[in-house]
Amino acid sequence: MLDPDPVRSEESRPRVPASAAPLPPEQVLLQMAVGKWVCQALKVAAELGVADLLAGGPRSVDEIAHGTGSNPDALYRLLRALAALGVFTERGDRSFENNALSTALRSDVPRSVRAMVRWLGEEAAWHAWADFAHSVRTGEPAFDHFHDEQLFDYFAKNPLSAEIFNAGMTSFSASTGPAVARAYDFSGIGKLVDVGGGHGGLMLAIAERFPAIDCVLFDRPEVIAGAGPVLSTSRHAERIETRGGDFLEGVPEGADAYIMKHIIHDWDDERCVRILGHCAAAAAKEGRVLVVDQVVTERPESAFSKIMDLEMLAMTPGGRERTELEFRELFEQAGLVLTRVVATDSLVSIVEGRKALH
Repeated sequence: MLDPDPVRSEESRPRVPASAAPLPPEQVLLQMAVGKWVCQALKVAAELGVADLLAGGPRSVDEIAHGTGSNPDALYRLLRALAALGVFTERGDRSFENNALSTALRSDVPRSVRAMVRWLGEEAAWHAWADFAHSVRTGEPAFDHFHDEQLFDYFAKNPLSAEIFNAGMTSFSASTGPAVARAYDFSGIGKLVDVGGGHGGLMLAIAERFPAIDCVLFDRPEVIAGAGPVLSTSRHAERIETRGGDFLEGVPEGADAYIMKHIIHDWDDERCVRILGHCAAAAAKEGRVLVVDQVVTERPESAFSKIMDLEMLAMTPGGRERTELEFRELFEQAGLVLTRVVATDSLVSIVEGRKALH
C-alpha cells in the first residue's frame, strides 16, 4: 500500500513480520484489486462515525450499532474485516476499540482523514471510477462521461457532494498546510492571496507562522460561505479577508504573492495558463506565484503522485500531476519564470514563479 504520510512515526505504522514469506504474484495482484472493497469499508465506517463513538473506550457491537443506526450483524462483519486489516481492534466479547489507525478516522483529532476517506468513497466519485476505462480509451474524464457534466458544475447542483469534497480538501490541508508554512519563507510577503483556498486551512497555517502577512482567501462564493467554521477556530481569523469569485475570470489585484494548493492539477494546460496568467497580471511588481502540488519524479516516493494522476484523469477536465519541466512550460506561457521547487515534509512541493521581466 502507498503510505500517504511519509513522516509518520515508525511506532504508528502497521508492522509486517520479518519472517513473512513474499506473496506470489497472483495474490499480490488480488490484494491490489480488492482495494475497492477496503475503500468502501473505510468510507462506511467514516460516514457512520464509528471511531468517534469509540473515543471513550471499547464498546460492544450492539452499542455501536445502536449509536450509528446500523444492523448489528452487518456492522460486526464490517468492523471484523477492518480489524483484520489493522483498523480498529476486536476484543473477544464482540466489542471493538480504537487503535492508532482507527483514531485517524475520528473527526476531532489533528490530521484526521475521516473527511478525505468519505470523499474517496463518495457516490459520485465512485461512479466515475467505475467508468475509468472510458478515460483510458479516450483521454476524457470518466466523471463527465458518466454524469454528463463536469465535476465543479455537478457540485453546484449537488451541495451535499460538494460539502463532502470541500471537507475532504480541508482535512488534507490539515497536514499539508503546516508543511508548506514550515518549508517556505513567507516573511517578505506583505499581502498573500490564496487562490481557490477552500475553507482556509492552508491560509490559517501560514497566518499562524507568519503573523505580519495580510491574507485574502479567494474561492467560489458558495465555498467561501462554508469557510466560517474553519476560520473561527483560529485567533488569526480576523486577519483573513474572504472574497468570492471565479479564478478562471480573474483574481484580487495587488498582492505580493498568490498561492494555490491542488488547483493547477485540476485543469488542462490551457486553463492552467489562464489561471496562472491572471495571477501574474494581478501581482504587484516582482510578485510571486506559488503552486502547491505534487511534482512527479522518477524517485520511488513519487509513486503516490502517479496514482493521484489517475484520479485527475478520471475526475477532472484535463487535470494531471506534472513534472518540473511541465510546470516550467506552463509558467513561461503565463508570463512567469519558474525560479525553484521547494520540497516539504509532506507529499507536496512548492513550485515558485516570478513575473517575467520584459
